[in-house]
Amino acid sequence: MLVRFDYADGTSETQHVRSGAFGDHWRPGAQIAFRPQNGKVDLNRITLRIDRLSSYPLLRMRLVRAGEADVETTMLAGLVGAALTLLLAGALYDLTLAMGVRRQYLAWQGAWAGTVFLWGLSWSQFALLVAPGLAGTVAAQLSTALSVLSIPFATLSITTALAPGMAPRFLKQAALALAAIVLLIGIPAALVRGAMLESLAPLLAVAVLGALFCAMLCLAWGFRRGSPEARDLIGAWSIPSAALALTQLVDIGSSLWGGGPQILVLFASAWQTIWLSIAASRRLAKLRAERDVALAAEARACALAERDPLTGIRNRRGFVDASEALMQIAAADGAPIALLLIDVDRFKRINDEHGHAAGDVVLCAIASRLARWEGPMCTVARLGGEEFAMMVAHLSGQALVGFADHVRQEIAACDHRASIGERAVTISIGVAEVGRHDEFTGLYREADRALYAAKRDGRNRVSHAADASPWPPAAQGEGPAATGTKFSASGSSAPRG
Repeated sequence: MLVRFDYADGTSETQHVRSGAFGDHWRPGAQIAFRPQNGKVDLNRITLRIDRLSSYPLLRMRLVRAGEADVETTMLAGLVGAALTLLLAGALYDLTLAMGVRRQYLAWQGAWAGTVFLWGLSWSQFALLVAPGLAGTVAAQLSTALSVLSIPFATLSITTALAPGMAPRFLKQAALALAAIVLLIGIPAALVRGAMLESLAPLLAVAVLGALFCAMLCLAWGFRRGSPEARDLIGAWSIPSAALALTQLVDIGSSLWGGGPQILVLFASAWQTIWLSIAASRRLAKLRAERDVALAAEARACALAERDPLTGIRNRRGFVDASEALMQIAAADGAPIALLLIDVDRFKRINDEHGHAAGDVVLCAIASRLARWEGPMCTVARLGGEEFAMMVAHLSGQALVGFADHVRQEIAACDHRASIGERAVTISIGVAEVGRHDEFTGLYREADRALYAAKRDGRNRVSHAADASPWPPAAQGEGPAATGTKFSASGSSAPRG
């Protein structure tokens, strides 16, 4: 393209550009500007010469005063830059979100936003800042190919967002088929030049409008059936779809600061990206809140499943889990660990003489006192009935027996006068240390044997498994080991009294 300025004083000036070399003449919005250098002399004539123009209807020329041209260029550059920034941020956000929540339509939406960003970068000629050789034919063909590619991405984003049954299958297939036709027509149109380009343009426009129309029908159908994705996409796609339709039906020409229909599509696309990103974030926040509520409910249910409903301390299931974890920690540290089985003496008499409600008060008082020792090296539980347990780490031998006797004295000192009067409540404790029985079941069996010995020797005392005699023949028919009862996470042991 060559421009010659003829001045009133008889002088002339020539400026020119060619494909791949626009120099300093390119402006945002696919514009090329020529400005006379001699501003002191009036112009008589401007001569324009264009070689190898593919289609003259695609060329628009304007005469603008120098001051107005600078204002337009500044405004257009700022607006296009802002729109491109929003599109790039939206594309990256949607693609990241798609990987995070594994939603296919967000990936297609991110691909659409990325394609429109590249199209805007090429059309606005901002790409010439880093690749000046794209100027002219290459940039025009690239812009056409990218604009064509954006239609299938948009259609896929809409059709995959709707769950099965939210829109008729034939309507989705029609939208995808028309999007495929846009590709089949548009890609060759991006490569050809001359009269063939003008003949393909109407067919391409019809296919684009058809694909958009079918996609919007899918959204309307999904909206009527209560699809939240359809509601969000209608708000997001309504303006870009209207803008695309308007550019196909109405000749906007060189309006909008010289940007014409392209700047309208770019602004509408930036709007769509903002809207859908906000909608996706809002839905993600709602899903996250629902997930947090569900996790909290699950945690509460798990905690309740491991807690005794009467006393609030661990039940048998919770005690087994906590004890096994404590045994593993102690084994890793090489620290001793022991099990204390605690049984309330003659508890049946308390229930018989004062009622079960009074017995429950006594059990709660004992559990409250035992819970004082709960910590990183000690776990406490009610195994069932009047039987309690403690798993204690870092104690062995006489120190362990002394600790168990201290527990016995503390429980005996509990005040139960409000529920059972002056009646004393004592406990018997069986103690077993980890030794040849490294598993919890074996440790429990040894502690149970020691507890039986404490009961047999008069109650209200502590018995260590190392000092306790084996199960007497008469007791073997009553003990858990003889009856075949196994220690598990549920159920209770046989009462001892």
